Amino acid sequence: MSRFKKNKDEGTPAISTASLPDIIFMLLFFFMVTTVMREVELKIVVKLPKATELQKLEKKSLVSYIYIGKPLKKYQKVFGTEPRIQLNDAFADVKDIQPFILKEREARNEKEVPLMTTSLKVDEDVKMGIVTDVKQELRKVNALKINYSARKRDKNW
Repeated sequence: MSRFKKNKDEGTPAISTASLPDIIFMLLFFFMVTTVMREVELKIVVKLPKATELQKLEKKSLVSYIYIGKPLKKYQKVFGTEPRIQLNDAFADVKDIQPFILKEREARNEKEVPLMTTSLKVDEDVKMGIVTDVKQELRKVNALKINYSARKRDKNW
């Protein structure tokens, strides 16, 4: 008969790393699919005002954003410190709003045009004069569905 020896000094076996590359590539693929790239580079400072009655927008693909605020420090030498309007990635004047909205409508399907919303992201320190001018230009192109972006107010406030 043969004898079986038990070696008590062997310890635990090494962990297999054969499936590690599969896991890494699966995670990489997951993050590549779920990450959303920022569409617009903000050139202005926008600190949204606080509000209590907030609603989320349903279809963000049908929203056109207009940003209003003071230019960032690196743009203040050229554009000054007064509040400016930003459409997509460029500074604009009030007269540029009508062509912007018309261009946004042309990019959409005909059935989606009545569902389009214009969202105003306005800094909390901006005076209402420039906001009123923007709203008047939006009325001229019949863009009457306007949304004001805000952040949630604290419960203690």
